[in-house]
Amino acid sequence: MAQRVLFFDLLRCVAALAVVLIHALGPYRHLIGEIPLADWSIAVGLNSMSRWAVPVFIMITGALLLSDRRRFQPALFFNKRFAKVLLPFLAWSVFYAYLSGWSATGFEWSVASQVIADFFSHHTYYHLGFFYYFLPLYFLIPVYRWFIVEHGRAGLHAFLIVWLLTASLYLLRVDGPWSNSIWLYSGFLMLGYYLYQELPVNRRGVLIATCLGGSALLGTIVMVISSSIENGEYTVGRWLSYKTINTVLAATMVFVWCRYYAERISSRAMRVVTFISRYSLGIYLLHPLFLWPLYQLDWPLMHPLLGLPIWIAVSGGLALALSWVLAKYRFSAWLVP
Repeated sequence: MAQRVLFFDLLRCVAALAVVLIHALGPYRHLIGEIPLADWSIAVGLNSMSRWAVPVFIMITGALLLSDRRRFQPALFFNKRFAKVLLPFLAWSVFYAYLSGWSATGFEWSVASQVIADFFSHHTYYHLGFFYYFLPLYFLIPVYRWFIVEHGRAGLHAFLIVWLLTASLYLLRVDGPWSNSIWLYSGFLMLGYYLYQELPVNRRGVLIATCLGGSALLGTIVMVISSSIENGEYTVGRWLSYKTINTVLAATMVFVWCRYYAERISSRAMRVVTFISRYSLGIYLLHPLFLWPLYQLDWPLMHPLLGLPIWIAVSGGLALALSWVLAKYRFSAWLVP
């Protein structure tokens, strides 16, 4: 059980920090030709290296919920699991709709009200788009649990082979019914379960995962930077999608790393990791609030190797602190589950 706790805590921690990084470097992405090419390339390279963060959160959910062998109770499951994520999402959607009306020139109610009006078709703030495809995955949990029990390891392997093929086709822009977003995202549930329950993690496995994941990251960086330079503007194609094979391989590498190395972390460092993990969803929900000045105020951007650590520390640290405060009180704890 200790291994299990350390493993998932480390995964949540690194995924939360990677999400903050992705959003902190947002203003750099479209500045090709406006800032030195080396600075822009560093920021875009870091962005290309971090796309595994969101899939890792889905993989954690799959690893935990699909491993549960207790009799499935729909009312308990949706009241305890689904509602625990849905209610904070709805509350923060309203808050960020209000925040979206603010800019450096003041507040515009027309902007905020339009964002609210579009809620069912579009997220109210950039980071909340995750929940539009994450929440429907809860309805697949009982189906995938049944599939695993009914078809066992052979069925799981067949599922993953088909899913990996469709993720490869999606990257290559070979579209069809297999390009459905829910299908492509849901595969991360099964992948998380497989890497947790079925795949023995040893040094050989870590090496293979590192070679595949590292090659995928390198290819992503090269394709995004070269395409952008060729077109004279930020161009990503599908290389930065969460639903493509390169992202799958990178996420698998991070998952395997954390599972293998978690127990090798010192107890002191692990206490910090566990604390951050406890509030990882709060960090995800709250950090854009503290990045608002970076996006809305006309502040000069620092070199990414200097500015990004500062913004990550500020927005991530303040989001962590506010999550901790909100979690202390019963009336607000549900906002940062």
